[in-house]
Amino acid sequence: PPGPAPSGRPSAAACPAEECGVPADAVLAPLREALDACRPSVQKQVCDDIGRRLTVLEDAWAQGKLSAPVRKRMSLLVQELQRQHWDAADEIHRSLMVDHVNEVSQWLVGVKRLIAETRSLPAAEPAAATEGSAGAGPGQEDP
Repeated sequence: PPGPAPSGRPSAAACPAEECGVPADAVLAPLREALDACRPSVQKQVCDDIGRRLTVLEDAWAQGKLSAPVRKRMSLLVQELQRQHWDAADEIHRSLMVDHVNEVSQWLVGVKRLIAETRSLPAAEPAAATEGSAGAGPGQEDP
């Protein structure tokens, strides 16, 4: 059997990375970034509410209250969000609501709202978002 992980943190022993799969920060950092991006154009109280719910998510995660499937799906949801695949992110959110409502009901509403608000922001075009528009310009009709 493999020896103990080099980092001697007790939390690591209770929950090896391979099993948990996802550090909380990998999910929360992008969600908070998305929230910051919304702040200039979204009502303060909406942003504050989303922020509060993200804190609830963070606490639940830190206290080990989230099952592995929920953590895994939240990780996928965040990846889709970062790629601006809104429908995919929304689909994952819905599956969490259906399959794990007791675990997620406190905070998932905030994530849902964040998806909606981020989606309706004026499009800042990162390189990743150009998939849909490729080939739309004149002179780009490649065979």
